[in-house]
Amino acid sequence: MSPPALQEGPRVLVVEDDDTIGRHLDAGLRGHGYGTTWCRTGLSAMAEIRAHAYSIVLLDLGLPDTDGVDVARALRADFPDVLIVILTARSDEIDVIAGLDAGADDYLVKPFTLTVLLARPRAHLRRRPPASGRQEGPIRLGDLTVDTTARRCLLAGREIALRPKEFELLAVLARHAGAAVSREALMAQVWDENWFGPTKTLDVTLASLRRRLHQAAADAPDATRLPTITTLRGHGYRLDPAETGPTTEHDPGS
Repeated sequence: MSPPALQEGPRVLVVEDDDTIGRHLDAGLRGHGYGTTWCRTGLSAMAEIRAHAYSIVLLDLGLPDTDGVDVARALRADFPDVLIVILTARSDEIDVIAGLDAGADDYLVKPFTLTVLLARPRAHLRRRPPASGRQEGPIRLGDLTVDTTARRCLLAGREIALRPKEFELLAVLARHAGAAVSREALMAQVWDENWFGPTKTLDVTLASLRRRLHQAAADAPDATRLPTITTLRGHGYRLDPAETGPTTEHDPGS
């Protein structure tokens, strides 16, 4: 494991067991102003991130001691705000979806260039809300409250734990409640206008968001009025305000 770099800029944890790739990433990131630490196993990476603060984790799926998908899931559970980018030689869609569903924000299929890799964190970090600036009031839709300032989502006063991209996706839909939002607009606002990956990422995140909202409604002690995320075939999605009765069933387009 390489020592943390004493540089300005976001701190990056590189989790990669291949020496050639690991050295290339470590040197390339440091050369562009990122403070990096390089770990070769999942266990050492979890110990490192618990001991020091990191903004970004570059995570290989094929680790020698544990599956990278399990590491992504553990990272997301313990560090909900960290940006996780999966690095994988597994090009099969099922592996990519498993990583994203485990909590990763993005992925790159090997081989990739350093230029493309550096663009990914920059794109995601630009989507993060600024520490200060214009304050927005909570958005209330039925019994659902989306507080974009505090980054909290509540259903009938009970908080729902959402992953960063799930919350950002819900916030965009909530700001445009009742209106159709195209897939392109959602990708640009939640990910980035220069997104390089497939829009399947949107579908996976949307499906996970739906599951969390419906589970929260099912767990509520009283009937709740939950807005419905409606799929608009060939266009995008629309967040429909809640009706007078409870709406806990899955949308047919999910």
